[in-house]
Amino acid sequence: MSNRPFEVTGMTNKEKQHILLDNPDALSSVLSKLELTAEVYANGDYCGAWGIDTSGSRKIPFHLIGRGRAWLHLPNDQVTPLSTGDLVIFPRDIEHVISDSEAPPAPTIINQGANTSEGDSTNVVCGFFEFTNKAAWPLLDSLPELVHLDLAQQANNSAIRLLIDLMIRELQNKQQGYYAVINQLSYLLFIEIIRQQIKQGHIESGLLVAMFDNKLSNALSLIHNHPKQQWTLESLAKASAMGRSSFASRFHTLIGMPAMQYLSHWRMQQAMQLLSNGDQSMYDIAEQVGYHSEVAFRKAFKKITGMTPGAVRRKNKLF
Repeated sequence: MSNRPFEVTGMTNKEKQHILLDNPDALSSVLSKLELTAEVYANGDYCGAWGIDTSGSRKIPFHLIGRGRAWLHLPNDQVTPLSTGDLVIFPRDIEHVISDSEAPPAPTIINQGANTSEGDSTNVVCGFFEFTNKAAWPLLDSLPELVHLDLAQQANNSAIRLLIDLMIRELQNKQQGYYAVINQLSYLLFIEIIRQQIKQGHIESGLLVAMFDNKLSNALSLIHNHPKQQWTLESLAKASAMGRSSFASRFHTLIGMPAMQYLSHWRMQQAMQLLSNGDQSMYDIAEQVGYHSEVAFRKAFKKITGMTPGAVRRKNKLF
């Protein structure tokens, strides 16, 4: 029996695709399966001498200047001024410090909380994006070390400007539910930033570019949404409306690995999640990721992950 609240009958599959949202696009499916979360954990007004360092969390830190001015300090003495509405994101969690001065802050004042001294204050919002599923490696590899968005330069991107404005407004008004709203706005902001980075050509290759490719995105959606299907290079090429050779070449060029290798890696990452988060039998897990033989699944899993399925399951039962 279907889980849908209603059934659409008398229509072709192609016609249903225009009505039912049951076949997520490549980016939506990967963000869902990699379990993207967003959270704001600090919102403070800083006066006098101050500094903030959130690097080293193994997450994707971001900082929004809600009001006032600040300075971003990066390795090799790189310094960038920040003002109201500026958003900085660190997809690879590089070393960084945000402070009140162009000069590097003294180590003793970093992360000492909001200074309540008199004078002009700067409102800083700190948060992070995180992929719970560690299979996010190819996605994050596509992103630059730093994304800096200047609100004043977002006139042509109404979605990003609107989301930042809404975040600032929610933080100022602090109505009931604002914490949940901020986290959801942060999630939406991450997606809009990915879209912008692709459109402006800041990302030229990798999984993200392939997801926005008119042809390869179809194949990626099929791989992500239906890993148990017996995909072949020919069937994926056909779904992309391409010839076998041209599809194989384009896929390898953009993503950096052959299509069938990517399929195998995706299947094993999904198997890793199933092994870590449930108690399904090994055969059931193998079947869900496209293997009709438990022996073949165990062999492929060990080859790609370097661990046996049983070792992964035992490791997670210890915690």
